[in-house]
Amino acid sequence: MLEAKKIPVKMLSQDAFSSWLGIEILEVEKGRCKVAMTVRKEMLNSMNKAHGGISYSLADTAFGFAANTHGKYAVSIETSINHIEALNEGDYLTAESVIEKVNNKLGFNIVEVKRGDELVALFKGVVYRTSKDWE
Repeated sequence: MLEAKKIPVKMLSQDAFSSWLGIEILEVEKGRCKVAMTVRKEMLNSMNKAHGGISYSLADTAFGFAANTHGKYAVSIETSINHIEALNEGDYLTAESVIEKVNNKLGFNIVEVKRGDELVALFKGVVYRTSKDWE
């Protein structure tokens, strides 16, 4: 089985969408992952603010990476997000996912998306943990 810290690196190397977003991995440990990205012009909506899918995608990536650090393939079965603040071009965002609870089949995560110290979105998710090991 692959070491916890190496799993998100492998996942990112195979994830064209997260790579297009410019997501970088900042910190990883078993059950926790922190990622970051900068909002670009092509990510803005008609109101010149970041499309809601941008903060959602950043949080979802952190969520998936953290959920998989336990060594088993984990896939989301339910997610939601609360958008708290509008985001602008050039904003540098971080998302930190911490697994609140994990058992044999399910994992429950909370992800905080921040602009500096300011909480801009709160994402919640549930993953189904398969029996397949990361290798």
